[in-house]
Amino acid sequence: MWQSLLNHITAGNFKALARAISLVENEVEGYEQFLSELPNAQTTIIGITGPPGAGKSTLVDALIGHWVKAGKRIAVLCVDPSSPFNLGALLGDRIRMTEWYTHPHVFIRSLATRGSLGGLHPHIIEITALLQAAAFDFIIVETVGVGQSEIEIVGLADTTVVVVVPEAGDEVQTMKSGLMEIADLFVVNKSDRPDSDLFVRNLRSMLSQGSHAQLETAVLKTVASTKEGVDALADAIELHLQHVTNSEKKIWLLTERVYQLIQQKKMKGIEKEAIRKSIASQILLPGFNLFNFAIKYNDAS
Repeated sequence: MWQSLLNHITAGNFKALARAISLVENEVEGYEQFLSELPNAQTTIIGITGPPGAGKSTLVDALIGHWVKAGKRIAVLCVDPSSPFNLGALLGDRIRMTEWYTHPHVFIRSLATRGSLGGLHPHIIEITALLQAAAFDFIIVETVGVGQSEIEIVGLADTTVVVVVPEAGDEVQTMKSGLMEIADLFVVNKSDRPDSDLFVRNLRSMLSQGSHAQLETAVLKTVASTKEGVDALADAIELHLQHVTNSEKKIWLLTERVYQLIQQKKMKGIEKEAIRKSIASQILLPGFNLFNFAIKYNDAS
C-alpha cells in the first residue's frame, strides 16, 4: 500500500496525496517507515501568518492566481481552528478559495490545529514533506493567526510573511520582538484604508531600528481583494527565497525540524489524562513534590 501511494504521489496524483496525509494525521501503522523513504525534495515553504482579520486567506487566494498564471503548481495548507466537538478543521479558509477546488495545478488541504498553541498542526512537518515529494513549485502554509504563538511558523517556512492591517498601529507598537523578528516580509493588507501610508512609514522605522539581518525586511502594501500589490509581493517572496537556498537559515530550519521531530517522538505515549490520574492518586501523600513527580514520571515512561 505505502509503496503504491508513494509512486502515485511522485506522479502528481492528488487523491493519493490526500489519502497519505490522512494516514499520517492518524498515525496509521507503517507511516513512519513510509516517511523515511520519501525522496529528498527541497520545494520551498512560504508561511503566511498574522492576526485574525488581516486578510491572510484572501491574500493566499491572490498569490495562487499569480503563480498559476505563471504555470506553477501550488500546494496550500490552511491551518484552521479546531472544532471544539471533534477536533476537525472548521474549514473557514477554503470558503475563500473555491475558485481553485478543481484546478489541476492547485492542491488545497485544511488542517485542524488539534489543540496546538503554535497555530500549526502537530504533524505539519511530515505533511509538508509529503507535499515536497509531490513536486510542487511552492508550498504555502497559512497559520490560524492566534497571536504571539504564531512564532512556531519560523521553524517551518523558508520565507515567513507577516500580514497586518493599517488599524494594527497600536498592536504593532506593543508587538513582542519575537514576532517582529520572524518576518522576512511584512505585508500591510487593506492598504486602501485611511492612514495606511503613515502606518507603513512607522513600521519601516521600527524595523530599521531593530534590524541586524543581512537582508532588509521589506514592507509591502496590498489590497488582496482587488489583487493590488500581489505581483510585487510574489516577486519579493521569490527574491527572498533565492537568499535562503543553502544558506545558514536553511541549515537552521532543517535543524529546527529535526529537533521538533525528536521532541515529538520522545513525548509519544505521554498523555495529560494519564498524568492527571497519577497526580490525583499521589497528591495527598506526605512529601508530594511536583518536580520529583515529574522526574519519576519521565523515568517510568
